[in-house]
Amino acid sequence: MAFFKYFLIRAAVFVPLFILFVLLHVGLIFSAIFAALIAFCVSYLFFRKQRDAAAEQMRYRFSGHAKPVRSPTELADAAAEDSLAEASPDVVADADGRRQPARNGTDGAGVPKDFLDN
Repeated sequence: MAFFKYFLIRAAVFVPLFILFVLLHVGLIFSAIFAALIAFCVSYLFFRKQRDAAAEQMRYRFSGHAKPVRSPTELADAAAEDSLAEASPDVVADADGRRQPARNGTDGAGVPKDFLDN
């Protein structure tokens, strides 16, 4: 929430400045550059507490300690995959595209190992 709040503060500073520069006929590119520079300076000078909270939130999110954010579809897919894996323990899941030897004497695709030696 802190990151979103800081983003809104910066956008609230940027958008009016951008509109002001566009109305002064500075040009779209220069208006965006000038508004971004001024918004950066204002937020750097006056919104330190919000910036530090947003940085802390981002640090925590990318530190590896945060709980992964998953959509309901991803959770349903993971549950379906888990139930299929538990129901068929002899099936080998191969996510990286390489064939792994299976426990039942095949190469993972159902082909016997001695067949591949010929």
